[in-house]
Amino acid sequence: MARKRTRNRLDERAPYDEDEERRDEEDEVSDDEEDEEEDEESSEDADEEEDEDFDEDDEGRPRKKKSKKKAVKAKEGKEKVRTRSPRQTRLKVVWGVFNNSNVQVATYPFTQEAEARAHAERLTNDKKVTHFVQRVKVPFDEK
Repeated sequence: MARKRTRNRLDERAPYDEDEERRDEEDEVSDDEEDEEEDEESSEDADEEEDEDFDEDDEGRPRKKKSKKKAVKAKEGKEKVRTRSPRQTRLKVVWGVFNNSNVQVATYPFTQEAEARAHAERLTNDKKVTHFVQRVKVPFDEK
């Protein structure tokens, strides 16, 4: 019996992702608690020097004070203004008669394809240079 060779990496990664999310949540909760404790300590120790870099822990070990994070205020007053999308011009298809250098020699309305092909044949026979017919999209003439 053949063994399945492909592995589903997402299933294998799931326990690690759950553990990482749990750690993030714990860190957020502990940061909030520490901020509250620091606020309480700062109100009690208002007479202590502000220049101290270390504060003693409950066990007597020195620890660094954490700096308070400043909340970023959202800019109010300026709302996003929707810009109007540029108006798309309507195009129509015409037949273009081109020479060998891709220079357009003549144009014909889309309904006159036979006349355009006849003109290309006539130019090819008269000038001994290849001419061909190709569709070209041009903007409508707005009135």
